[in-house]
Amino acid sequence: MSNKKILIVEDDENIRELLRLYLEREGYDISEAENGAIGLSKWKAENPDMMLLDVMMPVMDGWQVIREIRDSGSSMPVIMITAKGETMDKVSGLELGADDYIVKPLEMREVVARVRAVLRRLSPDDSGKLSFDNLIIDKQAYELIIAGKQVDAPPKEIELLYFLAQSPNRVFTRAQLLDDVWGFDYFGDTRTVDVHVKRLREKLEGASDKWELKTVWGVGYKFETKN
Repeated sequence: MSNKKILIVEDDENIRELLRLYLEREGYDISEAENGAIGLSKWKAENPDMMLLDVMMPVMDGWQVIREIRDSGSSMPVIMITAKGETMDKVSGLELGADDYIVKPLEMREVVARVRAVLRRLSPDDSGKLSFDNLIIDKQAYELIIAGKQVDAPPKEIELLYFLAQSPNRVFTRAQLLDDVWGFDYFGDTRTVDVHVKRLREKLEGASDKWELKTVWGVGYKFETKN
Protein backbone atom coordinates (compact mmCIF):
# COMPACT_ATOMS: atom_id res chain seq x y z
CA MET A 1 0.00 0.00 0.00
CA SER A 2 2.94 2.30 0.33
CA ASN A 3 3.68 4.98 -2.30
CA LYS A 4 0.00 5.69 -2.82
CA LYS A 5 -0.74 9.41 -2.95
CA ILE A 6 -3.36 10.78 -0.58
CA LEU A 7 -4.77 14.31 -0.75
CA ILE A 8 -5.90 15.68 2.63
CA VAL A 9 -8.53 18.42 2.27
CA GLU A 10 -9.08 19.90 5.74
CA ASP A 11 -9.26 23.51 6.97
CA ASP A 12 -7.88 22.74 10.45
CA GLU A 13 -4.10 22.99 10.15
CA ASN A 14 -3.47 20.90 13.28
CA ILE A 15 -5.60 18.04 12.00
CA ARG A 16 -3.94 18.21 8.58
CA GLU A 17 -0.51 18.03 10.18
CA LEU A 18 -1.48 15.09 12.39
CA LEU A 19 -2.94 13.17 9.46
CA ARG A 20 0.12 13.90 7.34
CA LEU A 21 2.53 12.67 10.03
CA TYR A 22 0.68 9.41 10.64
CA LEU A 23 0.08 8.62 6.98
CA GLU A 24 3.63 9.47 5.90
CA ARG A 25 4.83 7.11 8.63
CA GLU A 26 2.83 4.40 6.85
CA GLY A 27 4.61 5.14 3.57
CA TYR A 28 1.97 7.24 1.83
CA ASP A 29 2.80 10.31 -0.29
CA ILE A 30 0.79 13.21 1.13
CA SER A 31 -0.56 16.40 -0.43
CA GLU A 32 -2.64 18.99 1.47
CA ALA A 33 -5.31 21.60 0.82
CA GLU A 34 -6.87 23.99 3.33
CA ASN A 35 -10.27 24.39 1.65
CA GLY A 36 -12.52 22.66 -0.84
CA ALA A 37 -11.69 24.89 -3.82
CA ILE A 38 -7.94 24.31 -3.45
CA GLY A 39 -8.60 20.62 -2.84
CA LEU A 40 -10.56 20.31 -6.06
CA SER A 41 -7.82 22.14 -7.97
CA LYS A 42 -5.11 19.88 -6.52
CA TRP A 43 -7.19 16.79 -7.27
CA LYS A 44 -7.35 17.79 -10.94
CA ALA A 45 -3.64 18.61 -11.10
CA GLU A 46 -2.18 15.77 -9.04
CA ASN A 47 -4.51 12.79 -9.67
CA PRO A 48 -4.15 11.30 -6.15
CA ASP A 49 -5.07 7.71 -5.28
CA MET A 50 -7.35 8.78 -2.42
CA MET A 51 -8.82 11.88 -0.78
CA LEU A 52 -9.51 12.48 2.91
CA LEU A 53 -12.20 15.13 2.74
CA ASP A 54 -13.52 17.32 5.55
CA VAL A 55 -17.17 18.31 5.23
CA MET A 56 -17.38 21.74 6.88
CA MET A 57 -14.85 24.02 5.14
CA PRO A 58 -14.70 27.59 3.87
CA VAL A 59 -14.98 28.55 0.17
CA MET A 60 -16.33 25.13 -0.86
CA ASP A 61 -17.57 22.43 1.49
CA GLY A 62 -16.92 18.71 1.24
CA TRP A 63 -20.35 17.95 -0.19
CA GLN A 64 -19.64 20.18 -3.21
CA VAL A 65 -16.18 18.70 -3.67
CA ILE A 66 -17.29 15.07 -3.74
CA ARG A 67 -20.28 15.95 -5.94
CA GLU A 68 -17.95 17.49 -8.55
CA ILE A 69 -15.53 14.57 -8.31
CA ARG A 70 -18.27 12.00 -8.88
CA ASP A 71 -20.00 14.10 -11.57
CA SER A 72 -16.72 14.04 -13.49
CA GLY A 73 -16.88 10.25 -13.58
CA SER A 74 -13.97 9.71 -11.20
CA SER A 75 -14.10 6.68 -8.89
CA MET A 76 -11.16 7.81 -6.75
CA PRO A 77 -11.71 6.61 -3.15
CA VAL A 78 -12.95 9.37 -0.82
CA ILE A 79 -13.18 9.14 2.96
CA MET A 80 -15.30 11.91 4.47
CA ILE A 81 -14.19 13.51 7.75
CA THR A 82 -16.59 15.58 9.84
CA ALA A 83 -17.50 16.65 13.34
CA LYS A 84 -21.08 15.64 12.65
CA GLY A 85 -21.94 12.11 13.63
CA GLU A 86 -25.64 12.00 12.84
CA THR A 87 -26.85 9.10 10.74
CA MET A 88 -28.27 11.36 8.02
CA ASP A 89 -24.89 13.01 7.47
CA LYS A 90 -23.30 9.60 6.98
CA VAL A 91 -26.07 8.56 4.61
CA SER A 92 -25.69 11.80 2.62
CA GLY A 93 -21.96 11.30 2.24
CA LEU A 94 -22.33 7.69 1.15
CA GLU A 95 -25.12 8.57 -1.28
CA LEU A 96 -22.87 11.18 -2.88
CA GLY A 97 -20.27 8.48 -3.44
CA ALA A 98 -18.04 8.50 -0.35
CA ASP A 99 -16.29 5.18 0.29
CA ASP A 100 -16.14 5.61 4.05
CA TYR A 101 -16.89 8.13 6.78
CA ILE A 102 -14.95 9.10 9.93
CA VAL A 103 -16.25 11.31 12.73
CA LYS A 104 -14.12 13.77 14.70
CA PRO A 105 -12.37 13.69 17.11
CA LEU A 106 -10.15 11.44 15.03
CA GLU A 107 -8.50 8.30 16.33
CA MET A 108 -5.38 8.00 14.16
CA ARG A 109 -5.22 4.20 14.31
CA GLU A 110 -8.78 4.12 13.02
CA VAL A 111 -7.97 6.55 10.20
CA VAL A 112 -4.94 4.53 9.08
CA ALA A 113 -6.89 1.25 9.26
CA ARG A 114 -9.76 2.68 7.23
CA VAL A 115 -7.40 4.14 4.62
CA ARG A 116 -5.71 0.77 4.18
CA ALA A 117 -9.02 -1.08 4.08
CA VAL A 118 -10.54 1.17 1.41
CA LEU A 119 -7.43 1.12 -0.79
CA ARG A 120 -7.15 -2.65 -0.44
CA ARG A 121 -10.85 -3.19 -1.18
CA LEU A 122 -10.75 -1.04 -4.31
CA SER A 123 -7.38 -2.22 -5.60
CA PRO A 124 -7.90 -3.52 -9.16
CA ASP A 125 -5.00 -5.97 -8.93
CA ASP A 126 -6.12 -7.63 -5.72
CA SER A 127 -7.46 -10.96 -6.94
CA GLY A 128 -7.54 -12.41 -3.43
CA LYS A 129 -5.01 -15.06 -4.44
CA LEU A 130 -1.24 -15.02 -3.91
CA SER A 131 1.26 -17.59 -5.18
CA PHE A 132 4.83 -18.27 -4.07
CA ASP A 133 7.14 -21.26 -4.24
CA ASN A 134 5.15 -24.20 -2.78
CA LEU A 135 2.55 -21.81 -1.37
CA ILE A 136 -0.86 -20.58 -2.52
CA ILE A 137 -2.94 -18.30 -0.29
CA ASP A 138 -6.51 -17.93 -1.54
CA LYS A 139 -8.38 -15.40 0.59
CA GLN A 140 -11.51 -15.63 -1.54
CA ALA A 141 -11.92 -19.37 -1.05
CA TYR A 142 -10.15 -19.36 2.33
CA GLU A 143 -7.75 -22.04 1.18
CA LEU A 144 -4.11 -22.52 2.11
CA ILE A 145 -2.18 -24.83 -0.20
CA ILE A 146 1.32 -25.84 0.88
CA ALA A 147 3.49 -28.01 -1.38
CA GLY A 148 0.44 -28.91 -3.43
CA LYS A 149 -1.69 -30.00 -0.48
CA GLN A 150 -4.59 -28.11 1.04
CA VAL A 151 -3.91 -27.43 4.71
CA ASP A 152 -6.66 -26.68 7.21
CA ALA A 153 -6.32 -23.19 8.66
CA PRO A 154 -8.88 -20.94 10.37
CA PRO A 155 -9.95 -17.78 8.49
CA LYS A 156 -7.89 -15.37 10.63
CA GLU A 157 -4.68 -17.29 9.97
CA ILE A 158 -5.31 -17.12 6.23
CA GLU A 159 -6.20 -13.42 6.42
CA LEU A 160 -3.05 -12.69 8.45
CA LEU A 161 -0.76 -14.60 6.09
CA TYR A 162 -2.39 -13.02 3.04
CA PHE A 163 -2.02 -9.52 4.49
CA LEU A 164 1.69 -10.01 5.21
CA ALA A 165 2.40 -11.77 1.90
CA GLN A 166 0.75 -9.11 -0.25
CA SER A 167 3.47 -6.69 0.92
CA PRO A 168 6.61 -8.87 0.79
CA ASN A 169 9.55 -7.74 2.96
CA ARG A 170 7.54 -4.96 4.61
CA VAL A 171 7.55 -5.03 8.41
CA PHE A 172 4.25 -4.60 10.25
CA THR A 173 3.90 -3.99 13.97
CA ARG A 174 1.54 -6.13 16.03
CA ALA A 175 -0.74 -3.09 16.46
CA GLN A 176 -0.89 -2.58 12.68
CA LEU A 177 -1.76 -6.23 12.15
CA LEU A 178 -4.51 -6.05 14.75
CA ASP A 179 -5.92 -2.98 13.00
CA ASP A 180 -5.80 -4.43 9.50
CA VAL A 181 -6.61 -8.09 10.05
CA TRP A 182 -8.81 -8.05 13.13
CA GLY A 183 -10.21 -4.53 12.64
CA PHE A 184 -9.44 -1.19 14.30
CA ASP A 185 -12.27 -1.74 16.79
CA TYR A 186 -10.82 -5.04 18.03
CA PHE A 187 -9.79 -4.75 21.67
CA GLY A 188 -7.79 -7.95 22.00
CA ASP A 189 -4.22 -8.33 23.19
CA THR A 190 -1.31 -8.07 20.73
CA ARG A 191 -0.36 -11.59 21.84
CA THR A 192 -3.24 -12.70 19.62
CA VAL A 193 -0.97 -11.93 16.66
CA ASP A 194 1.92 -13.93 18.17
CA VAL A 195 -0.29 -16.98 18.65
CA HIS A 196 -1.53 -16.89 15.06
CA VAL A 197 2.00 -16.43 13.69
CA LYS A 198 3.21 -19.39 15.76
CA ARG A 199 0.45 -21.61 14.38
CA LEU A 200 1.16 -20.49 10.82
CA ARG A 201 4.86 -21.24 11.20
CA GLU A 202 4.06 -24.77 12.30
CA LYS A 203 2.05 -25.26 9.09
CA LEU A 204 4.62 -23.56 6.83
CA GLU A 205 7.76 -25.12 8.27
CA GLY A 206 10.07 -26.61 5.65
CA ALA A 207 7.83 -25.74 2.70
CA SER A 208 10.36 -23.51 0.90
CA ASP A 209 13.69 -21.75 1.32
CA LYS A 210 12.55 -18.87 -0.93
CA TRP A 211 10.28 -17.20 1.63
CA GLU A 212 9.86 -17.05 5.39
CA LEU A 213 7.40 -15.71 7.94
CA LYS A 214 9.93 -13.75 9.93
CA THR A 215 10.03 -11.96 13.28
CA VAL A 216 11.69 -8.56 13.33
CA TRP A 217 12.67 -8.28 16.97
CA GLY A 218 11.30 -5.27 18.77
CA VAL A 219 9.10 -4.34 15.81
CA GLY A 220 6.79 -7.04 14.48
CA TYR A 221 6.56 -9.46 11.56
CA LYS A 222 7.13 -9.65 7.81
CA PHE A 223 6.78 -12.12 4.97
CA GLU A 224 10.34 -12.20 3.67
CA THR A 225 11.09 -13.32 0.14
CA LYS A 226 14.56 -14.35 -1.01
CA ASN A 227 16.15 -14.36 -4.44
